This record gives sequence, structure tokens and C-alpha cells, in this order.
Amino acid sequence: MTDLVATIGLINPKSPTNVGGVLRAAGCYNAKHVFFTGTRYLNAKKFHTDTKNVIERIPLTSVDDLKQAKPEGAKAVVIELIEGATPLPEFTHPENAFYIFGPEDGSISKEVLNWCDEVVYIPTIGCMNLAATCNVVLYDRLAKIGGVESSDATIKQSRDTNNKMKWAKT
Repeated sequence: MTDLVATIGLINPKSPTNVGGVLRAAGCYNAKHVFFTGTRYLNAKKFHTDTKNVIERIPLTSVDDLKQAKPEGAKAVVIELIEGATPLPEFTHPENAFYIFGPEDGSISKEVLNWCDEVVYIPTIGCMNLAATCNVVLYDRLAKIGGVESSDATIKQSRDTNNKMKWAKT
């Protein structure tokens, strides 16, 4: 891994399934921290969905305001379907990024947009859920700026313990 830093901010997430999926994405793509606002997740977190127990190594922290949680030197990047946003395929990820995702059933407020550096959207037909969006953004970051070696060693380290498959084209 390199010293690239990705941090995630969630605005009032409602679904423990999506927060669990975001945590799993954070673990897969080496995000350093996940912050969230609001109380909806706190009310539903008893439905534990972090199946890889990523929370043991990546903090999940409740905050009142994501602006206060923004890491020093990070560029705040809103991921949202907003007219005028940069399409993800054309976006250059900052080395130190604070990716901010809106609520599953709403939009990011103008107050948040006012202090952010970039707004990016994923060109799709329809909208994706929170966890899927987070996975796509973090994968795009990894694909564009690196951070993981592409090798059989990476496959062996990353796969589930029940998967020992090898493929040799004949």
C-alpha cells in the first residue's frame, strides 16, 4: 500500500446494511476512517452487517458536522447526482481525499456543497445505493492512482478462506 489517504463521510445514513457495505468497501480499498452524521444509523446499528469486522481496524465515528471531521489537508469530494458535477470517468482523485456521500433518500445540502472542493457523479441509468456508490468510487480511485499490487499474491491475500481456486487457460 502507498501513503494515499481516503476518508469517508456519510450524511445521515439510514440503512445498517449500507453502512456495513461501506465499511466493507473501506476495508477492501484501504480507507482510513468512516464518519457519519445523524441518528438513523445509531437507531439501527444493532443489525450488525459488517461481515468482515472492518470496524476493528477502521474507525466508524458519529459526528455532528462532517466539516469538523474533514482530515487536515484533505480535499472534500461530494459524490452525488448533481447537475454540473464532474463525471467519475473524467475525475482525477486527490491523494488525500474526504469522500462525502449523501443520504440514501435525499440530497446533500447546499451548506455542505459550499465547503467542498469537488462534486462528482457516477454516470448510470438510475441511482445506485450508498454502499454500491462507495465501492465504485473507491475502486475507481484504486484503478487510477494505485495502492494495491495486481498479482496472485494480492488475490491470495484478498479472497475468502473458502476460495482456493486457480485458473490455467488450456
